[in-house]
Amino acid sequence: MPLPVEEIKKLIKASIPDASIEIKDLMGDNNHYAATIKSKLFKNLNKVEQHKLVYKSLKGKMGNELHAFSITTESK
Repeated sequence: MPLPVEEIKKLIKASIPDASIEIKDLMGDNNHYAATIKSKLFKNLNKVEQHKLVYKSLKGKMGNELHAFSITTESK
């Protein structure tokens, strides 16, 4: 079952409350997304650590309900 954009945003916001999130549905299938996520929490973290925070916020849905999710992270 595909994961809607609003559900993805809700999961990320629960773990990263100050996040500004832009998500594009790449294929129009609610299953292939590209996201840009900005947060103060990313400051002083390298890209791998930033991405780990995002993936952790998805609570195991990556690879299950969420098939393809390309992320770009930036510090606010």
